[in-house]
Amino acid sequence: MKQQFKSPVYNVIAVPIEKMEANDYNPNHVAKREMDLLYQSIKSDGYTMPVVAFYDKERDKYVIVDGFHRYTILLTRKDIFERENGMLPVSVIEKDISDRMASTIRHNRARGKHEVELQASLVGMLKQGWDELKIMKELGMTLEEVQRLIGLKGIASEIKGVPYSIERQIIDVEEDIKDEL
Repeated sequence: MKQQFKSPVYNVIAVPIEKMEANDYNPNHVAKREMDLLYQSIKSDGYTMPVVAFYDKERDKYVIVDGFHRYTILLTRKDIFERENGMLPVSVIEKDISDRMASTIRHNRARGKHEVELQASLVGMLKQGWDELKIMKELGMTLEEVQRLIGLKGIASEIKGVPYSIERQIIDVEEDIKDEL
């Protein structure tokens, strides 16, 4: 019998801040004004959304997938740290690195904020193992967005040893789409 899927948010745990760490690919940056607003929100309402993280068993660390700024507030604001007893609400997901990167992008895009250059870097990282169709599906992007971001990153030089041509990529993706239909 197949086990029924249960959303990670139903298993939120309290994690000591010293067991948390930022990922090395988060493209979302928040201006001071928005960080101040986030601080005020957490101060007034508490943590209403858990941080999403992957548990690295080998290192006994929780690597943040989404919620870096909520983590930063606990780390940098003494009043919040003390009130929360140095604990952060965390929802744990079990995904490989590519899927975690895609999750980070989806969370950021869903909030409507993302830096194009850093998103291009993520697409470049994903490009090492994912094709355009998978990137489009997993990140909720159009072919045009994927192609534009690939070009911005400068992957335009070479991908897997094959000289990059946007025209060739568009033709290849169009052929892939026809094959899937």
